[in-house]
Amino acid sequence: MKTFLITGASSGIGAATARRARNAGYRVVLAARSKSKLEELAKELGGPEYAIAVACDVTQDGDQEKLISTAVETFGSIDVVFANAGFGATGSGTAGGDPENWKDMILTNIYGCIMTCRSALDEIKKSKGHFILTSSVAGRVTLKGSVYGATKWAVTGYGRNLREEVKDDGVRVTLIEPGKVDTPFFDDGATEALHAEDIAQAVMYAVSQPEHVNVSEILVMPNYAKQDD
Repeated sequence: MKTFLITGASSGIGAATARRARNAGYRVVLAARSKSKLEELAKELGGPEYAIAVACDVTQDGDQEKLISTAVETFGSIDVVFANAGFGATGSGTAGGDPENWKDMILTNIYGCIMTCRSALDEIKKSKGHFILTSSVAGRVTLKGSVYGATKWAVTGYGRNLREEVKDDGVRVTLIEPGKVDTPFFDDGATEALHAEDIAQAVMYAVSQPEHVNVSEILVMPNYAKQDD
């Protein structure tokens, strides 16, 4: 049985992906800062034989190494790593933003993503596994003054560079690039948005392909075109 590790797994896209991964027969390693939510999800997914919860702040040196070692000690290997932890900016643009929020966001969205991949790299090479990185449509288009968008441009660039680094090791890398998704990312909910399950389905599509197929990027956008009566 293969093992699927997810950061930012306590809610939203991460939790939805964990459920789909278990349904697909994976054991899952759930990581986030909030362990209580993770423990509830791990119980839902079958308990310690199939799902474990690990408290991990992706910005803290040492946390990710402990996450990887716990996963390997528990399940023996890691086959998929979903670097999904991240959050958005408060305020809008450069003038209206909060520098402290930017600092935390940059560390989580960029440094945290890179360190997840670095910490898991040896194990993924052993399994000839798969890295999944959560970027965004904001990492492909220009958004006026968006510091959040800049972090996702960085994730997109890093994912492409990582793919070049590991392709000769038989490792696949996929960038998931959602449009607006109705998750806790939006405090008041999002209208005309995708659901977390839509993005989870895209993730599982990427990992379900034959070994000779690498789905490099998946851009997923909501479709709310007005239908004719």
